[in-house]
Amino acid sequence: MKSFKYTINGNVYKVHINSIVDDVADVEVNGTPYHVKMEKPAKKQMIALKRPAQAPRTASGDPVVSRPTSPSVAGAVKSPLPGVILSIDCKIGDVVKRGQKLLVLEAMKMENVINADRDGKIVDIKVNKGDSILEGTDLVVIG
Repeated sequence: MKSFKYTINGNVYKVHINSIVDDVADVEVNGTPYHVKMEKPAKKQMIALKRPAQAPRTASGDPVVSRPTSPSVAGAVKSPLPGVILSIDCKIGDVVKRGQKLLVLEAMKMENVINADRDGKIVDIKVNKGDSILEGTDLVVIG
C-alpha cells in the first residue's frame, strides 16, 4: 500500500503498510512482518468536491435565457446585431427618406450602415457614438 522511511535515534527503518482492516494493520518494518492493533480504526479521508452550479433549465430541459428588457418605442429603428456605434449621421428634427443612412454600426470588425426603414422625422436618438449595444436595441425613433 504505502512505504515510508523513518530515522529514529540514528537508526533507519523502512516501513511498508500492506493492509489496514478495521483496527488491525499489517506492516513490514525492515522486512519483518507485524500485525499492529490500533486504538481507533483508520479513518478514510473523504474529500468533498465542489461542483459548479448548473444553469437553470425549463421543464422541457431547455436552458433559461434572460435578456434585459427595455420597453421598445413605436417607430424605433432597431439594431440588427450587437456592436459599437461608430457614427451618427442624423440629428433630432431631420426629415429622412426610406433607405437614407442614419448611423454606422461596427460588428465583427465590419462596418454596417443602418438605414431608415420608412419616411419620417427623427424624433429621438437613443444611442451615442462609441456605445456598445445588443441586438434589438432601439437606435433612433422615426415619427
